[in-house]
Amino acid sequence: MERLALQHGVSLRKDGKFQALVGRLGQSGPWLMLPQSFMNASGRPVQMLAGFFKIPAGEILVVHDEIEFPPGVARLKLGGGIAGHNGLRDISQRVATHDYWRLRLGVGHPGAKAAVADYVLGKPVQEEREAIDEAIGRALEVMPQVLAGDMQAAMLKLHTDPKPKAPPKAEVKPEPKKPEPKPESKPTPKAESGPEPKPEAKPEPRPAEEKKGLFGSLFGKKK
Repeated sequence: MERLALQHGVSLRKDGKFQALVGRLGQSGPWLMLPQSFMNASGRPVQMLAGFFKIPAGEILVVHDEIEFPPGVARLKLGGGIAGHNGLRDISQRVATHDYWRLRLGVGHPGAKAAVADYVLGKPVQEEREAIDEAIGRALEVMPQVLAGDMQAAMLKLHTDPKPKAPPKAEVKPEPKKPEPKPESKPTPKAESGPEPKPEAKPEPRPAEEKKGLFGSLFGKKK
């Protein structure tokens, strides 16, 4: 509400009879209200403003936190239950109907029912705060359709999830070339060796008479 008022240059001023900060978009535009009562008693300011200006329930838009949605989710809805939300319970009782519009902003769930009260009253961590702020920004983008009464167009735009950012592509480095294996050097084949030469057989010595006669035949002959 504060960001919408800021966009339109509207001051939200305290009005005692409504127990709220109140402003209006233009002279005949919608009323903006920030109840200053306890959250569990939000219905009384809504009932008093709607009754005073004769605003039907179908033209009321309540912005509230939604623990069933994770941070970063924003949804528009007409009517439905209260899902244990004490602020919605009081509003529904005061205006005597559930059939008013809701802008639900996800804040996440603490995981245990007993921890919900302290969780929604505490401050979100930085990452969740950023996600909630982005969801509020997307809701503000559809406010022109909401204020014009074109709720179907507003829901279609708001409920279409933004395209996820593509992760940066990892730089693919070429694999280093493996050194080519050197061809194995084959041993030089040895020349095939033939059979070892047999030692020359020495003539066995002959008996003395044979030896004598032999030499005589070569040198002792006369021509």
